[in-house]
Amino acid sequence: MSTDQILVVSILIVSLILFVIDKIRVDLVSMGVMVALVLTGLLSPEQAFSGFASPAVITVWGVFIVSAGLSRCGIDRLLAQGMLAIAGSHPLGLLTTLMLCAGLMSAFMNNVGAVAILLPTVMGLCRERGLPPSKMLIPVAFASLMGGNMTLIGTPPNILATDIMRQFPEVPGFSFFDFLPTGLIIMGTGLLYMLLIGRHLLPERQPALPETPTDPRNQSFLSEAVLTAEAPLVGKTLFGVQFGTRYGLSVRDIRRDKEYLSGPSGDANLGHIKLKQGDTLVFEGPLQVVMEACHKEQLDMQKEPSRSTKARLLGDDEHIQMAEITLSPTSRLIGQSLKQINFRQRFGLSVIAIRHQGSYQMAHLAENPLDFGDLLVVRGPRETVATLRSEPEFLLLEPTPITKRYWRKTWMAATIFGAAITAAALGILHISIAILLAALAMVATHILSMNDAYRAIDWKSVFLIAGMLPLGEAMEHTGTAMMAARAVEDILGHLGPWYILAGLFLITAGLTEIISNAAATVLMVPIAIDIGLALGVDPRGFVMATVIAASTSFLMPIGHQVNVLIYGPGGYRFGDFARVGFGLNLLLFIVVTFALPWIWPF
Repeated sequence: MSTDQILVVSILIVSLILFVIDKIRVDLVSMGVMVALVLTGLLSPEQAFSGFASPAVITVWGVFIVSAGLSRCGIDRLLAQGMLAIAGSHPLGLLTTLMLCAGLMSAFMNNVGAVAILLPTVMGLCRERGLPPSKMLIPVAFASLMGGNMTLIGTPPNILATDIMRQFPEVPGFSFFDFLPTGLIIMGTGLLYMLLIGRHLLPERQPALPETPTDPRNQSFLSEAVLTAEAPLVGKTLFGVQFGTRYGLSVRDIRRDKEYLSGPSGDANLGHIKLKQGDTLVFEGPLQVVMEACHKEQLDMQKEPSRSTKARLLGDDEHIQMAEITLSPTSRLIGQSLKQINFRQRFGLSVIAIRHQGSYQMAHLAENPLDFGDLLVVRGPRETVATLRSEPEFLLLEPTPITKRYWRKTWMAATIFGAAITAAALGILHISIAILLAALAMVATHILSMNDAYRAIDWKSVFLIAGMLPLGEAMEHTGTAMMAARAVEDILGHLGPWYILAGLFLITAGLTEIISNAAATVLMVPIAIDIGLALGVDPRGFVMATVIAASTSFLMPIGHQVNVLIYGPGGYRFGDFARVGFGLNLLLFIVVTFALPWIWPF
């Protein structure tokens, strides 16, 4: 090995270790890779920064914007209406329709965006049919990953592989629908597996909005507590005590000498009132948390408030709604606690419970950092809950109603998107230009504002891809990719091209489970091309094997953002994905490795 190859391999190993241990953000690691390539002299600054100007990167962030525009127009409700008409009453019909819909959408838009659009619809359909979401969401997520294999823009690995292939003039690139034959085989195989085998392995967890009296969302949310003589709160104001910040509780009223200080409507400002011994505080929040606060603050817990008190403070039941929300894929609140974001004051809703990694949490809600995939159970006025539909930080897990004013923009967005896809598929425009024009049109027609467009982009993915692309270039320039290709050829070459293709598939699939699919693609595609050229065969079959393996991550919830997105709403546990996904991974490996030599002959 030359000095340059040793440096490239060292940077590669360090980056892989950092990806696996997951202590540093992946986008920060990729930026570090880019800087290291310059500091070691492996690439010039122009070469290292070329990833940001890559057509692949531009296409990826353009797809994020276009997907957000389609979502903004209420496409999810249109799909729900269509699916209800097609699916019929049988759960198998609904499962089939949902998977086909997810796969078709993911073929033409970002798969995370596709699932984000479908998620509220699926939750609503499950409630209407009395089905547990855990029986539907993994199939939808897996279908979106498989459907992305049908077109050039369906998944970032397809876009990246096509961009990397431009560095090899002797290798023809992929056109828009070159992915379709294998994509249809993958989608068909996955659908049959889920209908015949996978659905029996899916857990049957509690529905999203259960009706059992022990569920945290059906417990009493108003509680009363009296200030004792020993209570340290005597003489302090509610502003000074900060129950919301410390416990995630809201003090809705104070009863003093048989009178409520908030007034008849319950909306008077209580923050500056000094508390006295004997005052009764009316809390809103989980009973368990109220009990904890009473213990720490030496308050005397009382019986449940009267029905008239509940009606005065909370309103009639028909005006109060319980709802579930989850963090959106581009939420800036990931890693922050309810206390830090001042949730109650900012959104006007109470968080009753948080479902994290398969179980409900009701205590210390204000302190725990929010994680992508967490499900928050909120309670408040119906009109306040409805405002979450336009809140970019969260996804309200209810279908969006379509109003007449949305129809014109819905068809406008569909026309813009259809024109971009047609131009790219017919070769009239390069895919990056077609998608960029569509993104600009979404803003120009006021479907999205420019701020909405910026917010729609998953900048973490953009920086990850832009930072890792130069590593693939360095591997090629220093001969490291060729060295790895020869190693694979030495081990499997005597067995024939099919075994090499199978080996590339397995290596890439393994990498994708521990690092991002974009990083796995950047590392493996140059090796796949070099192997094909060294063997004197068409390398496109090898490249196709790597991108398919990178795009079908089914074994772990952390393997892909789509899996993380459904983790909380489906009430899944870590092992659920492997139980359903292992057989699908194995079946796709067999089917794809036998189909590719037929579609892309060696």
